[in-house]
Amino acid sequence: MTNPALKPKPVDRLLSLDVLRGITIAFMIMVNNNGGAGSWGFMNHAEWNGLTPTDLVFPTFVFVVGASIVFAVEARLKRGATRASLAWHTVRRAVILFLLGMIINGAPFEAMDHLRYYGVLQRIAFCYLVVGLFYLWEKRVWALVTALVVSLVGYWVLVRWVPVPGAGMPGRDIPFMDQRMNLVSWLDRLVMPHHLYLDWAGPNLHNVRDPEGLLSHLPAFGTTLLGVLTALWLRSQRPAKQKALGLAAGAAACLALGYLWSLEFPLNKNMWTSSFVLVAAGWSLTVLTLAFCAMDLWSWGRGKSRFLVYPWLVLGSNAIMAYMFSELVPGWIESIHFIDAGRRINPLEWMVKHVFLHLPDMGWTTFAFAVFTLSYCFIPMWILYRYKIFVKV
Repeated sequence: MTNPALKPKPVDRLLSLDVLRGITIAFMIMVNNNGGAGSWGFMNHAEWNGLTPTDLVFPTFVFVVGASIVFAVEARLKRGATRASLAWHTVRRAVILFLLGMIINGAPFEAMDHLRYYGVLQRIAFCYLVVGLFYLWEKRVWALVTALVVSLVGYWVLVRWVPVPGAGMPGRDIPFMDQRMNLVSWLDRLVMPHHLYLDWAGPNLHNVRDPEGLLSHLPAFGTTLLGVLTALWLRSQRPAKQKALGLAAGAAACLALGYLWSLEFPLNKNMWTSSFVLVAAGWSLTVLTLAFCAMDLWSWGRGKSRFLVYPWLVLGSNAIMAYMFSELVPGWIESIHFIDAGRRINPLEWMVKHVFLHLPDMGWTTFAFAVFTLSYCFIPMWILYRYKIFVKV
């Protein structure tokens, strides 16, 4: 008879997941402050169809949010929390995340008649709310997989086979996946006119779209659900080696299915296409597999080798605060001006002029600026981590 003390127990927290979160937020800060023109291609989003490493940052963060839902919910249930209290906690946290996103959109002082309501934290809030409440209600794997399939296939059917009002059928009357005349952009212009991310090709409202639009939340739920399914696998009582093999198999399956589907439904971060969901999850799982093997299977990053993962733990432990800091503080710094060589300049411009532009290559110049931004965003997060202050929203 097996000794119960030797039976594997579900884990409540994974070092590899914390590290993945930290790596993701670090890269997010860098690509959001990539120095602009002249930055290397991998530090920029694909203009429309296609994929760059930068396009993988946001979906990886959403994927981690999905995984974190499982670990957080199960830990609170273990401590005696009720499902009703967890539901209220989920709603409250989603509202706070949404409001934080609105603060970013309104900084420094955006006119209310053109204030953008969509955004990164707003999408995270909706995904956390919908998937978090769904998980509280239904934890069976088959139900979660069904919800995943419905979100991805349903979105493809809507975008591919539903006519765009005033334009016609995609692939017949208008190009399929046209940059501006598609169902996603049409719906956003209908419900949020003058409150969208502006991408003008002329003085015409039909040229406006939003990369975090309303309808594209549907496949984003799929990204979150993939994180949930991954966490359920990691919390199982299977041996660590089997978990690692499962993660690798999941990564391979997502990449294969995603790239195959992209032949019909192109990879597109702006529209968060279903193929993009699978490919992005595949790469997220690939990194998570490597991190899990290194840290949770082979115990790298623990004890004396903790310095190997320390920066990622610092950033990952207060990821939302790090993102907020990186979005708000550069704007505040740019509002400070002084005179340099007879010219009005802000501190960041001074750094670029007197330090980074002395580098021999513009790619390295912009990359150095991104690293500099990450460095000063790291400092307050290190202080919080040093004093064990973890800001929960």
